[in-house]
Amino acid sequence: MKHSITRIFAIGAFLALSAAGALQAQSARRTPDGRPDLQGTWSFATLTPMQRPKEFGTKAVLTPEEAKKYAEDSRSRRNMDTRAGGGAVDVERAYNDFWWDFGSTASLRTSLIIDPPDGQQPAYTPEAQKRMAAQFSGLRRPAEGPEDRMLAERCIIGFNAGPPFAPSAYNNNVQLVQTKDHVMLLNEMVHDARIIPLDNRPRGKTSRWMGESRGRWEGDTLVVETINFKGPTSFAGSSEKLKLTERFTLDGNNTLLYRFTVEDPTTWVRPWTAEIPMARSAEPIFEYACHEGNHGMEGILKGARMDEKQAAKPTTGSR
Repeated sequence: MKHSITRIFAIGAFLALSAAGALQAQSARRTPDGRPDLQGTWSFATLTPMQRPKEFGTKAVLTPEEAKKYAEDSRSRRNMDTRAGGGAVDVERAYNDFWWDFGSTASLRTSLIIDPPDGQQPAYTPEAQKRMAAQFSGLRRPAEGPEDRMLAERCIIGFNAGPPFAPSAYNNNVQLVQTKDHVMLLNEMVHDARIIPLDNRPRGKTSRWMGESRGRWEGDTLVVETINFKGPTSFAGSSEKLKLTERFTLDGNNTLLYRFTVEDPTTWVRPWTAEIPMARSAEPIFEYACHEGNHGMEGILKGARMDEKQAAKPTTGSR
């Protein structure tokens, strides 16, 4: 009996050491050139809001129990199958709950924004307020052509396509592929891909929908800086002056900490930073056939023409 117990303890110790070694090997997984292996599909869906809800006041971190309750309440509020309210509100929901994917959990943080410490996006500058007011005014009038509508409606860039990546209602997935000289980021929404050189080559002067990115390694963190955005790309109201700095750091084998800082003095009174824990996914990136099924744009333009015809008709009783 004594020998059996000793043998059991020895086997248990061996298994524990083997498991620890396996976990260490996983967390230390690297590419042939010695860099952390960030490759794979990552989900950035989360119920944690970008800005801290007023209900949390100055509270920056939740207990696990509080985070679980917040996630449950959030899922309940977003459930499209309840059809609470009915009427036009019901029609405007468009899809039932099956098609939405806001995530299933919330982190312990009360906001994705970590700087400023209050978890709030800094105030917009007067210049940005005027620019955004003009943009919203243009969206309210009947569209003369596709160019009058948002880029996402035109299937040019997705709502969460980035840069930066920001959680939205669905397709919150990105595939990362790396070589010694490049990194590729493929977003599932609208299948937007950024191919990022790591050799510090000079940038051009031509603006691009997703800006012009350059990457480098700072220790085990991949740092990507992007400028030369087109004005209409606009992240949260930003202008073509936006400078975006993204940081990708492995935390173990199944979590990729994604942190981004936005700087745009024509839009915000100060820079701000958000952090999103991305979870490794075993699922592949699926095709996002936006242009091929973009019946919404056709409907928008037809509706605008009908409104114009209706407005041109003489009012009843007029002479």
